[in-house]
Order: sequence, then structure tokens, then C-alpha cells
Amino acid sequence: MRWYVLRVASNREEQVRETLAKKVTLESLEGIIGRVIVPVEQVKRIRAGKQRVLRRKLYPGYVFMEIEPDADGKIDEKAWFLIKETVGVGDFVGTEGLPVPMSDTDVAKMLSEVEKATEQAAANIKVDFTKGDVVKIREGAFENFEGIVDSIDSERGVVRVIVTIFGRSTPLDIEYWQIEKV
Repeated sequence: MRWYVLRVASNREEQVRETLAKKVTLESLEGIIGRVIVPVEQVKRIRAGKQRVLRRKLYPGYVFMEIEPDADGKIDEKAWFLIKETVGVGDFVGTEGLPVPMSDTDVAKMLSEVEKATEQAAANIKVDFTKGDVVKIREGAFENFEGIVDSIDSERGVVRVIVTIFGRSTPLDIEYWQIEKV
């Protein structure tokens, strides 16, 4: 089986995946169409002191399908129409309307990202800062102070910021939602 990329309506990836999976079983096309996946990662976010786990799509607007092509490299006609008639499906990624299978290196990269995302399972909090960024503290005892990001602890969602107080550099551990980039 080869992997193909399918363009789908934005924010309908999961719905298209579920519909395709149901149609494949109803039409008994399991021998032609294999896995249908939407690569996602789970990201912890902290807003106003509350921690939430979000599912973020790695490739928004795309669904990946494992399909057994015919001997001439084309997709079986029954499978083709099953896919194309699904609500929310655009077209295959390819040239001149013909689906082109993904290269083996791209498939390996995509599958390793999916595997890594499931293993990670929201282990880290998504922090939008890097070391050396100039930030301003929005809340807390040091509100409106500016400083430079020294280190980031993405597991706890804490950023160490170096702030100058009374002419001396002072490190502060601040939750990342309490600061913003300048």
C-alpha cells in the first residue's frame, strides 16, 4: 500500500476521516484502502492559571490515506468515487488531477511525528518564548517590568526572566501566561 494526501475542508479533517472509515467498511474496501489518519499532537496550555489539553493538527486541511494502487499506478475506480463523493473532500495532492503517492521519506517523517505525538501525550506545555526574548510581565508583583527570558521549563509552564530591579539583575520564575513579548 502507498500513502496519499487528500485535501479536505478546513476544520473538517476528523469528520472526513470518520466518514471515510465508515464508508470503507460498508463497501468492504479494506483490501484497497488501509489506514486513514489525521496527524495531531496534544498540547498543554495554561490560561489564567487553568491547564487545558488541546489537540492541534500537525497538517491542517489534510488527511492521509493508505491505498493499494492498481498495477498501472492508478487508484481503483470504486475507491476513487467513494473518496471523491465524501462530503468535505477536495482533491488528492498530485499533478493534473492524478494522485501522486508520498515518497518513502515523507511517509517515514509523517508516521514518526504521529508516533512521537502519541508517545508524548501532552507531556509539555506549549510556550511561545525562546531564550533571549524581551518580555513584559502582565500580572503579579512585578507587573509592567520588562526583562529577558533566561530559561524555559515547558513541563511546568514556568519561564525564568532576568529583570533589573534597583540596578541589579534579578531572576524571576514566572508562569508563561503572566508575560508577553515586547
